[in-house]
Amino acid sequence: MTHTKARGIVKIHPEHLRSFLAGPRHAKKRPSRKHGQPLAPGFTADHSDDLQYHGGKTIADLSFLNVYLGADGWAPSDMTNIDKSLAAAMSDTKLNDVIVQYFGGKAISTTFLGSRKSDGAVSETFDRDSVSTTLDQLFGANQLAGIDFSKTVINLLLPPGIILDTKGTGSEKKRGDEDDKDSSRKGLGGYHGSHQAGDGTWIYFAAAVYSQGTNGIAIWPDSWKNVVATLYHELNEARTDADVERVNATGNDSLLGWYSQAGGEIGDIPINLAGENLDLVFVEETLQSGDVVPIQLMWSNAAGGPGVPF
Repeated sequence: MTHTKARGIVKIHPEHLRSFLAGPRHAKKRPSRKHGQPLAPGFTADHSDDLQYHGGKTIADLSFLNVYLGADGWAPSDMTNIDKSLAAAMSDTKLNDVIVQYFGGKAISTTFLGSRKSDGAVSETFDRDSVSTTLDQLFGANQLAGIDFSKTVINLLLPPGIILDTKGTGSEKKRGDEDDKDSSRKGLGGYHGSHQAGDGTWIYFAAAVYSQGTNGIAIWPDSWKNVVATLYHELNEARTDADVERVNATGNDSLLGWYSQAGGEIGDIPINLAGENLDLVFVEETLQSGDVVPIQLMWSNAAGGPGVPF
């Protein structure tokens, strides 16, 4: 089995990104949604990209922790908005209607473990080796004490101006492909994976760039919204395909969770299909609480396309 699509990566093809940024982003009117229709407007049902379960780990009861790197560079309002919106989106039962189909229709849950600030300097380019180094520092300093790593994702959030890159020299990248050479200057928003600490503990993580201007995927002018949509993508991919990076490193396909041979992971396929029309999948949804949050629509096997709550 070969995996030639993006692996745990929020990535938009540079040509699509340039066309999107040059176009009338906020003037576009999204097609109307039919009541009870699980397929997102603007798409035609096609099950050729459907996800298949390969036997690997999934996480029904997910926890996540936000770690703001280079905390001095963050606006307090951005951190507050990200924490609140991401926690609400991941816990909303309406949004999770799309996700529970990959758990046999059984209820799933998400617990937000809060956020922490890291005041250490962040290098101008934060790559895959930087991810491992940062996780080792947090783990070694006991800043992740009490966390159940078997079901928790550590979100590493980069401050404004830092470039996110997927390159690295560690074992995780030994089976890399062209996607592993992407940076946030070329349409990369974030990626997820796993890192093994010195004592053997596996730590799940997601890394997200502060998408702004030509760095990352700047869908909205308010960058915090872009970060929320990126991490919504990554957390749902980690939930449905936790060990994809280990598959890439070891070639052990039995570790693969829900994955489409035609399109990739649950968050990859909608981006690929949207092409230049990113407004079709990067949307603001009204939760059951009445709050409005920015997310990226996930692939739905039931709909044969990017899914909306049903």
